[in-house]
Amino acid sequence: MFKKMKEQILQQIKSYETIIIHRHVRPDPDAYGSQCGLAAIIQASFPEKHVYTVGEEDGSLHFLKRMDVIEDNVYKGALVIVCDTANQERVSDQRYTNGDILIKIDHHPNDDAYGDIVWVDTTASSTSELIYEFYLYGKDKGLTMTDEAARLLYAGIVGDTGRFLYPSTTEKTFQYAGDLIKYDFSRTTLYNGLYDLDENIVHLQGYVLQNFEVTASGAARMVIKKDILDKFNAKASDASLLVSTLGSVKGIKAWVFFIEEDNVIRVRLRSKGPVINGLAKQFNGGGHPLASGASAYSWEEADRVMEALDELCKQY
Repeated sequence: MFKKMKEQILQQIKSYETIIIHRHVRPDPDAYGSQCGLAAIIQASFPEKHVYTVGEEDGSLHFLKRMDVIEDNVYKGALVIVCDTANQERVSDQRYTNGDILIKIDHHPNDDAYGDIVWVDTTASSTSELIYEFYLYGKDKGLTMTDEAARLLYAGIVGDTGRFLYPSTTEKTFQYAGDLIKYDFSRTTLYNGLYDLDENIVHLQGYVLQNFEVTASGAARMVIKKDILDKFNAKASDASLLVSTLGSVKGIKAWVFFIEEDNVIRVRLRSKGPVINGLAKQFNGGGHPLASGASAYSWEEADRVMEALDELCKQY
């Protein structure tokens, strides 16, 4: 599947000396895993090339990889690849258009088909899964897998499948994960990096479990305002790590976290059945059918998100 696009991407990688790889803002393990895993494969396969990974960093993901800092002139005549980013406004480091050729590799719905070459497969569990699939296509054409690349791609797959619990996990996902764990890296160390929480965040998680609300339809809401973040010495990104917490609560069909930042309320939507990405699109967002994000700019707007979620659950 998508053989032509994989070949086009491989030929572009082979023909450029400088390759710059981006991913989305507020990165998660799949963003880092696909971006940095691809970089590791390219660098090992073509040691003479200059390969860079760029974008804002998240301290909780430093254990995976640190980003490169490059000057604007590096983009001149470069190949640019954006991984795991559905919409152009969510690309971290907006210099991504300054290169020679732009490639998009993603598993989110392709509502914004930017790029000269676009490889989007919404059946994949993660973009890291797609990068491993790209390696499989090219392993007899010059591509090399390394222990570090395998570690990064495995982290991305684990992160975006919720440790293989989400419905996006397929037989192929397990097959690829089984291939990747044959490489030399510590899964225990990796899991600790992905899932260990600081004590203050565990206390915030306790607050979440004591304060979420559920409607009769099975729609749940959790509001985390700035004063609560301050109380627990937490950042908005820390609170976002806890969104899956409500997934184990019996009777909840779908849920939303409203996390207040300085000038926006981050909306994190999850579902066990009702399709929620259409709702997210109505509120400056998007994503997968069962995992999406959006933005609200007032608490009145946040209430409308909740009303719409409640209606979805009623109809489900």
